[in-house]
Amino acid sequence: MNLDLNMPILVVDDYATMVKIIRNLLTQIGFTNIDDAHNGSAALAKIKAKTYGLVLSDWNMDEMTGIELLAQVRADPANAKLPFIMVTAESKADNIVMARQYGVDNYLVKPFTKDALAAKITQIFASAQAA
Repeated sequence: MNLDLNMPILVVDDYATMVKIIRNLLTQIGFTNIDDAHNGSAALAKIKAKTYGLVLSDWNMDEMTGIELLAQVRADPANAKLPFIMVTAESKADNIVMARQYGVDNYLVKPFTKDALAAKITQIFASAQAA
């Protein structure tokens, strides 16, 4: 399975330190084209302006939550299939079920390692290629 390490990735989190951590992990995996947004509204504007290969979004943010962002992305035919990983400190089954209902591709509970992140990304693209 070949991952495109140059694909544009959008990291969405209202906590600048978390953005930096995720950005560092992605860089360690080998990704080079990483943008970020500090909330769902800013992320939506970026998604409309640029074609991303993957979105990693926090769940709990002001203005627009990660789940609201996911719903908006899925509602847009141009981005309905955009790979989307929800990143959250919440590991409650209800949240995972809700995220799945909204069409999330994968779910990552903080804190996580580079290997866990790489595995989730690989999983998404492996199943996309199989489909």
